[in-house]
Amino acid sequence: MAKKSKRKRQSVNQRKVPRRSRRVPAADLSHIDVRGQARMVNVGGKPITTREATARGMIRIGSAALRAIRSGQIAKGDPLQAARLAGIMAAKRTAELIPLCHPLPLNHVSIDLRDRADGYDIEACVRTDAKTGVEMEALTAVTVAALTIYDMVKAIDREMVIGEVRLIQKSGGRSGLYRRQDS
Repeated sequence: MAKKSKRKRQSVNQRKVPRRSRRVPAADLSHIDVRGQARMVNVGGKPITTREATARGMIRIGSAALRAIRSGQIAKGDPLQAARLAGIMAAKRTAELIPLCHPLPLNHVSIDLRDRADGYDIEACVRTDAKTGVEMEALTAVTVAALTIYDMVKAIDREMVIGEVRLIQKSGGRSGLYRRQDS
């Protein structure tokens, strides 16, 4: 028979946060409370403003797979059209994927795929009128668009690389305009 521990059982909320997790003061992280616990930000008192975010990423594809895409020879269909639709759908469902994101009514989502010598640059632009920004929606749209291309082309090329996913700019809200310097 197993020995009963004399140590009082603690709920997850009562456990101490490891010291290494406390490097950034909780006051600097809006999704962390004073005890170091994750929380959803209360946006109830914020005004509704027009907000926009643009994100960009890329997918590097081998030459044989790239030729197949560009000549319309992918058995599953056109991966670029599927990627556009998947990116739009992902932006609309971001709050279901990212635990602390607020669900937002999106006014517009666009996905732009640009040829590059070794694959595609993917850019997503998302707009809303809401109390919080759409950066996560734009980043999610880019990522899912790239994953969709990977899924549709993996039979030809399993060495594709998805990367450089980043916020290019955002506007609206209290913090105003942000524009990435190296974009």
